[in-house]
Amino acid sequence: MPPRPKPPPPTHFLCIPLVTPTSRPQLAASLSAFKDEVTLPPPQGFSLPETAIRPLGTLHLTLGIFSFPPPPSPLVNGDRSGASIPPSEGRLEKAKSVLAGLNLREMWSSVKKEGEPDQPRVTLRGLASMHPLPKTAVLYAPPTDESFTGSLQRFCESVRERFLQVGEEGEKLMVEDGRPLLLHATIVNTVYVKGRDKQRHRGRHGKERMVVEKAGDIIERYEDQIWMRDVRVEMVAICKMGAKKVLDGDGGETGEEEYEVVGEVGF
Repeated sequence: MPPRPKPPPPTHFLCIPLVTPTSRPQLAASLSAFKDEVTLPPPQGFSLPETAIRPLGTLHLTLGIFSFPPPPSPLVNGDRSGASIPPSEGRLEKAKSVLAGLNLREMWSSVKKEGEPDQPRVTLRGLASMHPLPKTAVLYAPPTDESFTGSLQRFCESVRERFLQVGEEGEKLMVEDGRPLLLHATIVNTVYVKGRDKQRHRGRHGKERMVVEKAGDIIERYEDQIWMRDVRVEMVAICKMGAKKVLDGDGGETGEEEYEVVGEVGF
């Protein structure tokens, strides 16, 4: 049997950005305190490399993944006269069109319970592991609505479903993986650890294998951590993969990172 073709690489994602004017002070304070503690050596901390903690500006809830590969190389002699829009660009424009057509307020009203506010609100509490504890590379904060009704989950599933319905068989607009939607705000991800810190975490056979050591202890210590509380959802967005460094007015690095937004719709 021939090997399965590799799935196309993800290029964009649908998400709820979590950094808003209301949430920023809460998230900045909680993330800063967390980083100060977990990067300390034991017994005070867990010796986590600073680069494993995700920057404030990257926090979001992923609702789905897109794969819009770059267009093919220009035609011979650079002549693209009369050429049609590359399929990938057309599919991105279609995704942006679907996004712009969403009536978020209407969608929320159809799933919320009686007495809930007119926009979804998110609380991030505690930590959970994305993988089995001895092998996990990702710790995330599970989101919930403060009333614990599940309305936030239903709303996010409803938004995702609009994109899953678009496209023909074999050419869906959104990547389908067959798994239920797991809402999560990534707090720790060791994939971003490079260089000397990563070399310290080699597996038995010398192969680089960066895991979150003492992940169970970290989860236990921060099980009651409130990262942000009752923050109103302001928009749904499509972002490009790969967070970019935020520069100041003089072109210098600010130490922050964020994802490029290519489309958004608000409440």
